[in-house]
Amino acid sequence: MTLDLPTPARALAIGAHPDDVEFGCGATLAKWAAAGCEVSHLICTDGSKGSWDPAEDTATLVVTRQAEQRDAAKALGATGEQVFLGWVDGELESGLRQRWELAYWIRKLRPDVVLGHDPWKRWRLHPDHRNAGFLSVDGVVAARDPHFFPEQQLPHHRPATLLLFEADEPDHVEDVTGFAEAKCEALLAHRSQWRSTHEIDDPTDRGQIDRFRRRVTDGLAAHGAPAGVRHGEAFKAIRDL
Repeated sequence: MTLDLPTPARALAIGAHPDDVEFGCGATLAKWAAAGCEVSHLICTDGSKGSWDPAEDTATLVVTRQAEQRDAAKALGATGEQVFLGWVDGELESGLRQRWELAYWIRKLRPDVVLGHDPWKRWRLHPDHRNAGFLSVDGVVAARDPHFFPEQQLPHHRPATLLLFEADEPDHVEDVTGFAEAKCEALLAHRSQWRSTHEIDDPTDRGQIDRFRRRVTDGLAAHGAPAGVRHGEAFKAIRDL
């Protein structure tokens, strides 16, 4: 188990949906942003299925979730790009067209570290998470080699490290002690998700909100324990890119 990368100059976090990045690596991004890292988000889908209400207006939900994502990024201190690819929620594919887009943004933003879903997580249920993970991996490969997509007319770029969150076999921890509150605030910015993923049925019930905060901090404590830190976020680190 390794602990703490040097603070990168630029980081790009790739999520299937709005709020996935905050769940997977929000505290790490907050720590790096506080140290001067330019943090960018790339969200693959439009989040249009992120409601339990059958009567929800999905066009309005898409706009709402983009605004929430921008607010979450501000809560983390992110100063980079907020990129929304807009693929339909639940229908994301890890095809050549999507890989083209990932390679384009990796080349344009030139991150030292890319963070994304682990596509090899066993028994992963949601196809968007699997495919977003494969796109993170495949996008890094395409971005680093000059003969992939030369029509982009951007210089190829090889990140130093790929960090995969939600991994079955993590081998790297970022010590995020002191950044639990930033992660919680970023997640709470996704108010459209309070009832579903956050399990907050009553937004006026302080007890439910506090219970969600405890859930987040308990998770950070569990991730930090193998590395001997109070709060951590765990990843599978791939360094030979």
